[in-house]
Amino acid sequence: MSGIEAEGLIKRFGSLTAVDRLNFRVDTGEIFGLLGPNGSGKTTTVRLLSCLIAPSGGSARVAGFDIVKEPLRVREAVGVLTENPGIYDRLTALENMEFFAEAYGISNKAERDTRIRELLEFFDLWDRRGNKTGTFSKGMRQKLAIAKAVVHRPEVLFLDEPSSGLDPKSAKDIRDLMEDMSRQEKHTIVLCTHNLEEAERLCSRVMIIRRGVPLATGSVEDLRRKLHGAPELEVRLEETNEKLLKAATKLRGVNAVNVRGGNSLAFDLDDPEAGTPDVVEGLVKAGARVKSVNILRPTLEDAYLELTKEDQA
Repeated sequence: MSGIEAEGLIKRFGSLTAVDRLNFRVDTGEIFGLLGPNGSGKTTTVRLLSCLIAPSGGSARVAGFDIVKEPLRVREAVGVLTENPGIYDRLTALENMEFFAEAYGISNKAERDTRIRELLEFFDLWDRRGNKTGTFSKGMRQKLAIAKAVVHRPEVLFLDEPSSGLDPKSAKDIRDLMEDMSRQEKHTIVLCTHNLEEAERLCSRVMIIRRGVPLATGSVEDLRRKLHGAPELEVRLEETNEKLLKAATKLRGVNAVNVRGGNSLAFDLDDPEAGTPDVVEGLVKAGARVKSVNILRPTLEDAYLELTKEDQA
C-alpha cells in the first residue's frame, strides 16, 4: 500500500492549531491536490505526513507505515520538495545528487550513477553537472531540487509548488514527470500549489483547506457541481426571436433556456455533453443560424475562490 490515510490529524503550535482534524485518503498512484491560501496549513500537513514534525493528535499511515510508530520507514518511502530547495550551494549539481542518493540508501555505485545521469539529462542539467549550484538560476535550482527528491524512486512524493520559478518548457517537463510517475510507475503524489490550472490538469481529486480545516474534498467535477451546479450549454445565434426561443424550450432534455448577450441562448441540460447534438439539430430545424456552441464549466478557480472568499475580504 503506497497511498496515504489520515484520520483526525491535528498539529498545534502553542495556542495555534495549524491543522485541525484532517481526514482524507490518497489512493496508490493518485495525484492529489492540497490547495488553500497562505497560512492554511498545507505545508504543515506535508511536514506531518513526511515525518518532519510529529502530530499533536490523530493518526496517519503513509506507504503503509504509521507516522508516529514508524517514522524512519515513512522517511525512506517518501520524497519531499519544500519551498526551500534544500540543495548545497558549494557543491556541484553532481555532488548534490550523489550526496542525496547515498543518503536515501542507493549504495550500488552503478545504479546510483545511472539514476543520477537519467535525472540530470531529463532536466537538462547534465552539461552543468560540474558547476556549483550557487551559480544556478532559480529555475535550475528548482529542477535540481525535484531531481534529488525523486532520485530514490519514492513510493509517495510531496511537491510544494514544483513549477514555481520555471520557464514554460521546464514546467511542462515537471507535469509530464508527475503524470509518468503516477500512471506508469504508480507513485502517489501530493501536490501543494497555488497554480489552480495546473491542479485542475493533473489532480484526480483535491482538498481545499483554510486555517487547518478541510472545506471540501473531491474531484474537480464534484466541486464544480457542488458549488455551481451542472455545466451549461451556450449556443450563439446570428439572431434570436420569440419563435426560436419557444422552440428551444420544447427541445428534448432541456430544463430551461435563458437569453444572454442578445443573441446567445444558455441551456440547462441534464447532460450537456450528450444533449448538445439534439439541441443544435433542433435549433437548425426551427430556422436558427448557429454561429458557435460552447459548454460552460465553472473552473477549479471558481470553486476555490468561492470556498476561500473569507480570506480575500
